[in-house]
This record gives sequence, structure tokens and C-alpha cells, in this order.
Amino acid sequence: MGLVFNYLPGQTPLDEDEKNGLKIQTILVQSELDEFEQKNIEQAILWTLTKKLSSVQLLTESFVKKLHKLMFGEVWDWAGSFRRTNKNIGVDKWNIPTELQKMFDDVLFWVEQESFEADEIVIRFKHRLVCIHCFPNGNGRHSRLMADVLVQNLFGREVFSWGRRTASSDVRSKYINSLRQADCNDFKSLIEFARS
Repeated sequence: MGLVFNYLPGQTPLDEDEKNGLKIQTILVQSELDEFEQKNIEQAILWTLTKKLSSVQLLTESFVKKLHKLMFGEVWDWAGSFRRTNKNIGVDKWNIPTELQKMFDDVLFWVEQESFEADEIVIRFKHRLVCIHCFPNGNGRHSRLMADVLVQNLFGREVFSWGRRTASSDVRSKYINSLRQADCNDFKSLIEFARS
């Protein structure tokens, strides 16, 4: 029968070709997939903790792809490759490299000019990265880890907690609501959520 995907609100469905990119054919339920992905992500997090990277190294297309591959490469054969289809969110597939470069240039300008506080620069970066939606899946998790890497390496600050300190059981809806506010150029809730 194969794996049946259960998408949560705000998740981007995979097309059939992307589903066929699953490397572990014995996975039959969503909870198994989640477990394998989480193990892979934890390995990527450990890798990021061993690196000290500059903005020149971090704010590149190659690093964005490399981190995604580290996070999902043991589970998906398309990990680290930009999506080849358009989705219900994100820029046109052909515009991904151009939009990434614009974002990198903006972030470098914000850092150089001290346009915003450190957390806001990084959260604006995270939001824009998830809006570009580079990959078939894992964009939210990838953009959060990219934000952690940036805030730690560029600003020497503690990584974000992303709602782990919140007593609420509805962390995902708080995250989605704060993203929607950021869509309207109001980053306050997303910054607060990131540090909660």
C-alpha cells in the first residue's frame, strides 16, 4: 500500500515524484517518517554546533542546499536540491536562486547598517527564506535551523527556542499565526515566539 502522508495545516504536500524520493521503503506510517527525519535533523544540528562560520560562508546558495541535505539526506533523495515544481506557497521554481541572492544581499546590508536588532534581522531572514520555499519539503524546519546558525555565528547569541519554553499545547498554531503576522510585515510575534 505504501506510506500515507498526513499533512498538518501549513504544510506543503509533496507531488508523486517527490514522494517517490523516499529512500527508506520500509516506512509505512507517518510517525516512522517523522522519527527518521528527526534523527537526521539532530545529526545536522550537531554538525552546525561544531562549525564557526562567517556571513560569507552562511549567506550562500551552496550553504542553504548543504544544510538541507544534512537535515534530510538520509531520508529523501531530493534533499539539498531546489524544488522542480511550483507549490501552494513560495516563489516560482525558476526564481529561487535570484530571490535567495536578493535576500542574502538584504541581510548583509541590514547587518552592516545595523538596520534592526540582531534577533529581528535573523527572524526577517527566516521568514523570507520560508516564503521563498526552496525545497519540496522541510522548509519550515530548515529555515528555523538556518536562523539558529545565523544568530549564533553572526551575532554570538543563543539559538532560538521556537516555542519549546511555552506551556501551551498549541505551539504549531502560534507559530503559523506569527508567520501570518510577519507576512504583513509585523515581526514582533514571530520574534517573541522564536524566543519563547
